[in-house]
Amino acid sequence: MGGCFSKPKPVELKIEVVLPEKDRGKEELSAGGKGSPRAYQGNGTARHFHAEERLPAPHPYPGAQDCLEAAVCHIKDLENGQMREVELGWGKVLLVKDNGEFHALGHKCPHYGAPLVKGVLSRGRVRCPWHGACFNISTGDLEDFPGLDSLHKFQVKIEKEKVYVRASKQALQLQRRTKVMATCISPSAGHSSSTNVLIVGAGAAGLVCAETLRQEGFSDRIVLCTLDRHLPYDRPKLSKSLDAQLEQLALRPKEFFRAQGIEVLTEAQVVTVDVRNKKAVFKDGFKLEYSKLLLAPGSSPKTLSCKGKDVENVFTIRTPEDANRVVRLARGRNAVVVGAGFLGMEVAAYLTEKAHSVSVVELEETPFRRFLGERVGRALMKMFESNRVKFYMQTEVSELRAQEGKLKEVVLKSSKVLRADVCVVGIGAVPATGFLRQSGIGLDSRGFIPVNKMMQTNVPGVFAAGDAVTFPLAWRNNRKVNIPHWQMAHAQGRVAAQNMLAQEAEISTVPYLWTAMFSKSLRYAGYGEGFDDVIIQGDLDELKFVAFYTKGDEVISVASMNYDPIVSKVAEVLASGRTIRKREAVCAAQQDWRHVLAHRERILSLHAADLGKHVGASGTEAKPGGQVPTSSSPGAPRAEPEPSQCLPSAAWLTSQEASAASRRCSAPKTSSATDGWQWRQDRPCLFFLYWDWSPVGPCNILDIILKLKLTHLQICVTSTVIGQTLMREKDDETGTTTDHRTLSVTPRKFGL
Repeated sequence: MGGCFSKPKPVELKIEVVLPEKDRGKEELSAGGKGSPRAYQGNGTARHFHAEERLPAPHPYPGAQDCLEAAVCHIKDLENGQMREVELGWGKVLLVKDNGEFHALGHKCPHYGAPLVKGVLSRGRVRCPWHGACFNISTGDLEDFPGLDSLHKFQVKIEKEKVYVRASKQALQLQRRTKVMATCISPSAGHSSSTNVLIVGAGAAGLVCAETLRQEGFSDRIVLCTLDRHLPYDRPKLSKSLDAQLEQLALRPKEFFRAQGIEVLTEAQVVTVDVRNKKAVFKDGFKLEYSKLLLAPGSSPKTLSCKGKDVENVFTIRTPEDANRVVRLARGRNAVVVGAGFLGMEVAAYLTEKAHSVSVVELEETPFRRFLGERVGRALMKMFESNRVKFYMQTEVSELRAQEGKLKEVVLKSSKVLRADVCVVGIGAVPATGFLRQSGIGLDSRGFIPVNKMMQTNVPGVFAAGDAVTFPLAWRNNRKVNIPHWQMAHAQGRVAAQNMLAQEAEISTVPYLWTAMFSKSLRYAGYGEGFDDVIIQGDLDELKFVAFYTKGDEVISVASMNYDPIVSKVAEVLASGRTIRKREAVCAAQQDWRHVLAHRERILSLHAADLGKHVGASGTEAKPGGQVPTSSSPGAPRAEPEPSQCLPSAAWLTSQEASAASRRCSAPKTSSATDGWQWRQDRPCLFFLYWDWSPVGPCNILDIILKLKLTHLQICVTSTVIGQTLMREKDDETGTTTDHRTLSVTPRKFGL
């Protein structure tokens, strides 16, 4: 597939540009957000381009007959921080209220169709509950991955205290929006041996890099080369759905690459890279010059080294053809899976309904032991055993026996012989970087490509992304890590593209992965290598749990099954730069307060940090930390929003944070609204609250839950409106809960 394609335009501005001699060595691509008419050196001659403005986004409402408009709710139906799915014609819209403003967006994640109303709303974006993709609520744009498309953003207006939403019928149907991209305006046929951007590898990193360049207005030539015979496809789905067809796996249709002018060279293997002359050499002898290079070659699967390793019907699943053939061979027969990692366990789970028998061979004592820990690994192992999967642990394959050249038996080092008609090997992978050994591009001792936060290698103009790189993980103190996750490859590809355009972007995403086995999904966020403790909430036997992995006093990763959206909530906290302490995980695990962790940073940033500007403001009064109000005013607390719709307000505050917040506050001011309130100032308090008073009555009060961990007692303080305070006393030993109308409590009883 070659060449660049664009529709003819009625008016075209043609400019011939030749760089002055002194500027011909400059390498910056289109750094200003538009395709630059700059001429680049190609084979020693200046190249000519057309300059054109970036195409405007199509208007989302082409005509009244193509739109729907209706009142979807009353303005008081949603509180700040709430989300709700609302009906609009025959479709649905996600309605969000944030900082007093309403936003209307597509209600399903474009990646796999997750209902975003069950996700996490924080920092002006909504995070998908299934796989962690993030969307800006003001624009609908995709801000964090996985996935390629954004959400539609719909018009909202307020009339007579009702919220109206206006949306195009087509947008309601599609539920996804591909961002506008620049059109390729080069090259001419005479310069096919050079390109502005060469991308080696057409996985997630390579494709996102190419798309990001076009989205940012880059209009010069992009060449994407891959060893595969297919256009980019969803590789993680191969082991989860082995009989999926190519059209179900394709990330973009053929027409997309043609329209965007992204050239894809299939079955094209780069064998050497000449960084001095900026040239890539292919296996067939073809040479391609480049200005910028992205290396995203991925990894190569490890294979068995035992006797009989070359017999037929032994697979490492790398292509749709591999996966489809495994299913055909296993149907009604005996399948053996070597390796109890994610790939191996996904394949085993899928084959249980197809094969006569499924056996798993693993060197470790339990599946996922290094990744998820002993307890979680055993719980998952029990799930597999209940579905007829047999495990042979702490052993290896010593021989593959064949009959007429085809696999017949798998012999283990324990002397056990397994009948096998097909074998899938999933024992890990190594970076596919052998072709770079003599290039001058840095490799570490394991063959990975080290990059900095901007995905740059040691060679100027050469970037790397995906499974083959090690990079500094920002929220783990810039520790150099390799994270071969699909979502991470997306993020790295975008950062590489942005820095090709001199935007100085840095990788900061929180790793997020998922797997599906027996219709149950496991979600995971963070980087848990080297964890020293696991805190588990829920029922492992019922496979409804959340596990926090800690190192020292810090939570470094989280995994869950049937506990959405806890993993997305934790990912949001980590993405905000906050540290989750072990005691917070213990608190959440003991009391099933799933929302404590996710909202901690929001409470601190929105309320504690900004107190100074509230004190003395018109219509507001702020109360300093360490002072507990007392009141006997009647009234019941307002009902809390549904957990699935918003982030409940909950937080731990350390004594240092509370003290810092208190120092930012002035003494309480009196007003008619606060007459009669008594304030305790004689005892310190390890938490901090403030109330936002209204001159016209009790409203706009924060929903705050503060949890103090004591020896045998938990105190939860919820304040909703003036005179409607609630103190909830919970005894850990008996589990009983007592509600009180006032906060007039004795220091001895509650340890304040």
